[in-house]
Amino acid sequence: MTVTTSDPTTATSTKRVLLAAPRGYCAGVDRAVVAVEKALDTYGAPVYVRKEIVHNKHVVETLRERGAIFVNDTDEVPEGARLVFSAHGVSPAVRQAAAARSLDTIDATCPLVTKVHKEAVRFAKDDYDILLIGHTGHEEVEGTAGEAPDHVQVVNSPDEVDQVVVRDPAKVVWISQTTLSVDETMETVRRLREKFPSLQDPPSDDICYATQNRQVAVKKLAPEADVVIVVGSANSSNSVRLVEVALQAGAGSAYRVDRAAEIDDAWLEGATTVGVTSGASVPEILVQDVIKHLAAHGFGEVEEVRTATEDLMFSLPRELARGLKAAGQEEKRPRREQRTSLPVTPV
Repeated sequence: MTVTTSDPTTATSTKRVLLAAPRGYCAGVDRAVVAVEKALDTYGAPVYVRKEIVHNKHVVETLRERGAIFVNDTDEVPEGARLVFSAHGVSPAVRQAAAARSLDTIDATCPLVTKVHKEAVRFAKDDYDILLIGHTGHEEVEGTAGEAPDHVQVVNSPDEVDQVVVRDPAKVVWISQTTLSVDETMETVRRLREKFPSLQDPPSDDICYATQNRQVAVKKLAPEADVVIVVGSANSSNSVRLVEVALQAGAGSAYRVDRAAEIDDAWLEGATTVGVTSGASVPEILVQDVIKHLAAHGFGEVEEVRTATEDLMFSLPRELARGLKAAGQEEKRPRREQRTSLPVTPV
């Protein structure tokens, strides 16, 4: 099996796989997963985790096997136990509930989500109506909205803009969930600005770099792909968005799977080019299983379509870093680089 790096618009091989890069783990997911692993290594099982640490079945199952216990809320955790907040963040009310139970908390919230929380707090302090573009019920949206519940209203899509009502059209700002479709978010903003010409922007992009990079890579390969397979769980917002982006960018069809075993071989009938990518909470081993499955069906040539190189790395949560130091352990860890198990030959 050969892996090359190429531009899909010039490739002419048949029965090929276009493998998106970047794909898979982002810095925030890596930090959160490592936080649970190191907490288990340092303190032993059980370590409690509020909600799923990241939205990926394989990751959650693997950590559960090691002794992590996933709960829906703080009242399920024994008083005085150790609790990790997921990468999606929590509201001040959740933090207060944890403190009331004397829980030893480790905050694994992605720093890019924390940035959005701080924006909500700042704009609420200045008495703005805050329009949070995101998906109602998603943990990240619940956490962000919880920072200023009297000022925040969630806008799920462009179609909801007509229902938005604010106190003062001159004091309105938008912020967003970090894992949305860039194009759909900008369309929502466009419609909001038509309705509220004084609408203010957040100080910087809220949609995270990893979400944007993965969407750009899919857009590049999608026009050449008969089928795009996105590896990611159903509750992973950024994975679901990748399916939508692939279809909008011209893919013949696009599907999401948690693992290779979920691929319906009927999807591959008549296809000569299959695009493959994965959401930001997906370990590379799951992508490689998909590549092997496709190879067994004649898609033996794998061409990497790279649109960016990511080297961002976040430090571990400070509570955990202090614990590691007290235990005489190093905070440093090897970065989980996105790489195939096959040789990559630039062309």
